[in-house]
Amino acid sequence: MAWDRVEGNWKQIKGTIKEKWGKLTDDDLDVIDGKREQLEGKIQERYGVEKSKAKAEVDTWFSDYDRRP
Repeated sequence: MAWDRVEGNWKQIKGTIKEKWGKLTDDDLDVIDGKREQLEGKIQERYGVEKSKAKAEVDTWFSDYDRRP
């Protein structure tokens, strides 16, 4: 699956994102609007992690999400 499916289904996926990264606010999720770079940036900001760590977390989440039926 390509990230564009995440973008296209963002409204449905927001709940899953919030379960994983609970510090993200509804406003954050609205601003992110399915954009991967925005998600990584907000994770960095809210959790105080380096860019590489945020990217790795999103990679892992995306890989797990992609395997869902």
